[in-house]
Amino acid sequence: MKTPSSHRPRALQLVLPASLGLVLSACGGLPAGGNASGAPKAAQGAALQQCETLAASFRYDQTAIDSATVVAAGTLRLGGHEHSRPLPQGAAPAQPTGGNPVAEHCLIKGAMFKRKGSDNRDYAIGFEMRLPKDWNGRFYYQGNGGLDGAVRPAEGAMGGGPLTGALMQGFAVISSDAGHTGAQTPFFGVEAQSRLDYGYQAVAKLTPMAKALIATAYGKGPDRSYLGGCSNGGRHAMVEAARGQAYDGYLVGAPGYRLPNAALAQLWGAQQWAPLAVAGATAKHPLNPSASIPDLSGAFTKTERQLVANAILAKCDALDGAKDGMVQATQACQSTFNLKTDVATCTGERNGQCLSGAQKDVIASVFAGGRTKAGQAIYSAFPLDPGLAGDNWAMWKFANSVALDPLSVGTVFSTPPGPIDPLKDDVNARLPLFSATNDVYRESGLSLMTPPGNDNPVNLAKLKDRGAKMVIYHGVADAIFSAEDTRQWLLRLDQALGGKADSFARFFPVPGMSHCSGGPATDQFDLLSPLVKWVEQGVPPQAVLATARGVGNSGGANTELPADWSASRSRPLCAYPTVATYKGSGSLEDAANFSCR
Repeated sequence: MKTPSSHRPRALQLVLPASLGLVLSACGGLPAGGNASGAPKAAQGAALQQCETLAASFRYDQTAIDSATVVAAGTLRLGGHEHSRPLPQGAAPAQPTGGNPVAEHCLIKGAMFKRKGSDNRDYAIGFEMRLPKDWNGRFYYQGNGGLDGAVRPAEGAMGGGPLTGALMQGFAVISSDAGHTGAQTPFFGVEAQSRLDYGYQAVAKLTPMAKALIATAYGKGPDRSYLGGCSNGGRHAMVEAARGQAYDGYLVGAPGYRLPNAALAQLWGAQQWAPLAVAGATAKHPLNPSASIPDLSGAFTKTERQLVANAILAKCDALDGAKDGMVQATQACQSTFNLKTDVATCTGERNGQCLSGAQKDVIASVFAGGRTKAGQAIYSAFPLDPGLAGDNWAMWKFANSVALDPLSVGTVFSTPPGPIDPLKDDVNARLPLFSATNDVYRESGLSLMTPPGNDNPVNLAKLKDRGAKMVIYHGVADAIFSAEDTRQWLLRLDQALGGKADSFARFFPVPGMSHCSGGPATDQFDLLSPLVKWVEQGVPPQAVLATARGVGNSGGANTELPADWSASRSRPLCAYPTVATYKGSGSLEDAANFSCR
């Protein structure tokens, strides 16, 4: 799709702001908890009535509260750790130590549905809830990343190194391990119920319990409920939106809503990179430093990736009106840049100033998403973006593709499950196993992982009609889940909703950003506040301020920022299909000199 207004489909024409900020146009609909007139209704706060006594006073079916303690103000701080990244083997989730202090709150730890699994291992849905002393009347479900398996701090952080989060803003927040512990990671996919909990049932079980716990603690239930997360957490949000529809607002980051397909595309890609890599080279396993994996990074070195990034910038940087090291006009760039002709082809040995013909073929096929021998698409295409030069991009393509994806592909998504060799597995035979079932695994990997009807998400009309809203963001340089896949989902949604998707969902691509954060990007932003304003005041978000994380940033510095950027560079994140476009004058470091067009 082209971005100039004359080429935009009528269904996605958006009202543009006169200056940076939110469009001040109201939208109707009756959100859950809204008043009888159909007008949006804001949440009303309350004071915490009890904390330590909750361990004894709260009762809910299949739920055990292990502890309830007061956390003094400043004990928890929002740091720069990333919820989407899998934890190393045996590691516990880190308690944030940097960043902004969080106010006094109640920390509750517990578990639901403790059981002995069919594999004779102990299972439960572990969780923690943090209830602020001064509550804003809202509930936030924090979806976590990777294969889950750990109860991460329930802080509701978002947007790069977080300066704010749901807990800091006064929400009651829950976080869970989705039904298995990290020590069980190699095994949980073999246990049928644990698969289902990970896929969607843990969210469905925890949601009513959390709302009941909030009601007990504050003397009233939440007026508004929100669900958010990045990576697999974004998938959790999209799946709940299609299945449960128990929330008023969904903050969806880099959604792996087709996680099985994306993981298989990574596996397929590893097999394409391998012949181009340094023979016999190995690297440390990202989650188990005592183990090694094949080192595929020699297939497309950092120097060569920077060569391609520079070529993309040479062709596309100025399409948004400013040569600033950022490609805002993503869609226009895909038709402007040509890997074959815009990057030199080596006539001799690779020297970092060219790519071999074989490299160009593999890079093009990996960015196309991969296909089986029969021509069936494995996954979506990826947009070309200068962020491919980053270390996060390389980690997902060259390390996680042989270290993490084989586990999920073989053990969690396939029926029957089993270990696989990433460089030898028959991808053509593997894809049908995602749709297979048997007497033990009665729901297929695709069914338990993906939103029902994602090819035609017409069932979201019910959510839209009661006033619920969805805000989606995705790094354009994401190497595991494609921003193009998210864009295509939005177009299908728009068709299913009769051209009215923008009254329910807004998509914010983040140029240069890697998977959930990082890369040459302004990756620090708060999309939760605009989502709340949309749900509760009827104000849809159009342009949202995003800043870079330079040295000295209290939420953690982004080490991949170009040296010539200001440490606090800012840009508007623009709702698709609009593009952050330079106004023609003023500092290139200031969002005020750009508008969404």
